Amino acid sequence: MIRKIVHIDEDKCTGCGLCADACHEGAIAIIDGKAKLLRDDFCDGFGDCLPACPADAIQILEREAAAYDEAAVMANKAAKEAAAAKKTAEAPENKPAFAGCPGTRSRSIRREETSAPVMAAGSLFENSSKLTNWPVQLKLAPTSAPYFNRANLLIAADCTAYAYGDFHNHFIRNRVTVIGCPKLDEGDYSEKLTRIISDNDIKSVTIVRMQVPCCKGIENAAKKAIQASGRFIPWQVVVISPDGKIIES
Repeated sequence: MIRKIVHIDEDKCTGCGLCADACHEGAIAIIDGKAKLLRDDFCDGFGDCLPACPADAIQILEREAAAYDEAAVMANKAAKEAAAAKKTAEAPENKPAFAGCPGTRSRSIRREETSAPVMAAGSLFENSSKLTNWPVQLKLAPTSAPYFNRANLLIAADCTAYAYGDFHNHFIRNRVTVIGCPKLDEGDYSEKLTRIISDNDIKSVTIVRMQVPCCKGIENAAKKAIQASGRFIPWQVVVISPDGKIIES
């Protein structure tokens, strides 16, 4: 049958193992220093491994492949768990090493919305995080990930979240977030932002920056990326003053 399935570019693969760790079905393993798709019928084609790859070595293709076999996946996972439990029992001090920097492990964050207020310093307020994706730093963020599909993209300067008190509820809620500092980060964001906007079905772009001259760089990079993508996308710029006020929107 023709269906969506993972394809790994071994020339780009660094063998970091993050994709294998992210694959809930156990369809990927590191063999001879490279990520390999073990069996077609283990891969559900949903692409949880895509955002985990820091080298952009994974994509979803449509090709002839065996149908996804949930029973085979569950049997394989049970066998692995049994083997791991046996190994732990035989050597309790043996702990599996995580391959790669934990901070670069891309993932979606699913939250249950709650309106229950929290009491602090005699006042009621909502303090729950609204972040739904990781990582958020532009240098670490992947250019293609499932959470970018049909997303409202927030491109924010680092300091805005500290200057504006209700940043999560006002800006992060219902958006996918990437952040950066055009003064301190090396390089130009525009190329990576162009790929994110071009390669994904982005619904809208919100740019939030500080009211300082150097912060204009993140706004310029975002506008340049939208233009370079060749797509018509609604966008807006919000400027935050150092004392936490919205002065332009």
